[in-house]
Amino acid sequence: MLLPDNIHPELSIYYNGSVVLMELKDNSKQKILDLYQRVRNRNEMSYPVFILSLDWLYLIDAAKIDENGCVELCS
Repeated sequence: MLLPDNIHPELSIYYNGSVVLMELKDNSKQKILDLYQRVRNRNEMSYPVFILSLDWLYLIDAAKIDENGCVELCS
């Protein structure tokens, strides 16, 4: 759900994508599981929501995953 109309905004993909972006700003290249652990320390996020957030960030060209499984912040 990208824009929720009947739930808390912090459950949206937009919000969770911003949490992932904040973590990537601290360290612009991280292994996907390490990134998930750090994101989970900031915000209680399930793995499926994390993956949807990464998908959203990829679609808007904010992040990409390289061939080694590292998530990188796009410039």
